[in-house]
Amino acid sequence: MNAINFLVDTIFDIYIMLVLIRVWLQVAHADFYNPFSQFVVKVTQPIVGPLRRVMPTVAGLDLAAIFFAFFVACLKVFALTMIRNGFFNWQVILTSGGIVLITAVFKLIFWVLILRAILSWVSRGDNPIEAVMIQLSEPLLSPVRRVIPPIGGLDLSMIVVLIALQFVEYLTSDLINRLIS
Repeated sequence: MNAINFLVDTIFDIYIMLVLIRVWLQVAHADFYNPFSQFVVKVTQPIVGPLRRVMPTVAGLDLAAIFFAFFVACLKVFALTMIRNGFFNWQVILTSGGIVLITAVFKLIFWVLILRAILSWVSRGDNPIEAVMIQLSEPLLSPVRRVIPPIGGLDLSMIVVLIALQFVEYLTSDLINRLIS
């Protein structure tokens, strides 16, 4: 049963992150002609496209994609609940779906930063995925670089942002636990 839980959890998490990357690409004004960006759009377009006709974009946020990510998160909770015990409560599924979505945002930021760091070590600069990772992560890293410039050629901004991300994730987790309790 653990293997099935793992597989379902992983498949849903990957798709939620792809939908969230689509939102992040739009917010960051990333290059949509990049092959990686095109992949993300093609994978999410069948559902997000029709939803965009009904749900507007507000303040640069694609509400259709955000709603779809929330729906997929709730579907993940529902599927895992049905696999584990078969009993479900819609209020719990909606609340848990919101928590899954918030957690996915933190995971996505973490993995984009880690992937960018790894690609900076091994890539020669002509990798299309690296270009998108730079466009996504630079708005997070550049403000830190203004405060803490590279020291001896070592850029500490990635470490500072990862520590801040962990702090905000723990803080959010504590706040959610207090609200639920």
